Amino acid sequence: MSEHVLEARDLARFYETSSGAFAKPATVRALDGASFDLEAGRTLAIVGESGCGKSTLARVLTMIEPPSRGELTIDGRTVSGKADPKLRQAIQIVFQNPFGSLNPRQKIGAILEEPLKLNTDVKARERKRRGLAMLERVGLRAEHYERYPHMFSGGQRQRIAIARALMLQPRVLVLDEPVSALDVSIQAQVLNILNDLQEEFGLAYVFISHDLSVVRHIADEILIMYLGRVVEHGSAKEVFAHPTHPYTAALLSATPVADPTREKNRIPLTGELPSPLDPPPGCPFNPRCWKAQADCTRAFPPDTGEAGHFAACYHPLAENETTA
Repeated sequence: MSEHVLEARDLARFYETSSGAFAKPATVRALDGASFDLEAGRTLAIVGESGCGKSTLARVLTMIEPPSRGELTIDGRTVSGKADPKLRQAIQIVFQNPFGSLNPRQKIGAILEEPLKLNTDVKARERKRRGLAMLERVGLRAEHYERYPHMFSGGQRQRIAIARALMLQPRVLVLDEPVSALDVSIQAQVLNILNDLQEEFGLAYVFISHDLSVVRHIADEILIMYLGRVVEHGSAKEVFAHPTHPYTAALLSATPVADPTREKNRIPLTGELPSPLDPPPGCPFNPRCWKAQADCTRAFPPDTGEAGHFAACYHPLAENETTA
């Protein structure tokens, strides 16, 4: 049985905000209770609209920000308030924008060697050897080592960012919208590289995306978020075949399908995403949900489901019930 390299229990991240000197402080619950386990060699996709808490979860998982509540365990070690450099090395992040994540004043070789220089005692010659080897693993050549980021395309820059994230030999890679800024043809190349690297190094991926057509091809498990809350969690196969939360069904109905003979029933979502400063009572999706009833406004629903496929919904969809 595979080991859990990442365990999250009721992770939350709150922010205090105020609109003026005399305004009453308000709490933004950007992330409010995410729990999951992730095994080596597998991919968990975090999916939802902008503002659902995906990137906040990424920052908490990579210890860029501390959780306001909950427990996080990485590679068997529980994250505490005290900084642990070894623990930080076990989980690395690749950001969305390859144009902004690389220092334009550094050559690619220096960018790749920097994590080793800051976090290890590896000598210069060995740092360069490892950097050149990693550059080759992401499909770039040795002559690229002495070039600057502006000399590369967006897809090549994202490969460099991935190579940099792997220099410290992490167990987990958090990929925050890693291909959304790239052309579709380049997306496929980067995803294939990620798949090869996962097989070679036994990496666990947390793949954050709003694009279910990409998630369909890379994820083993899916966690659907809405307004900081987890509303559905299960295997990718089950979630795509039998979504049980109305929000998940609406997202899937809007995903393009390559098969022209397949009937598509689009579920339109009415209204806008509520403000995280003033979320609706009960289930946060209830103002936009066609199945909402009085009990949906009273309290956040408990998880329902079985066999590792759960949805936080008082009125989950029956099998094949996907239309409003």
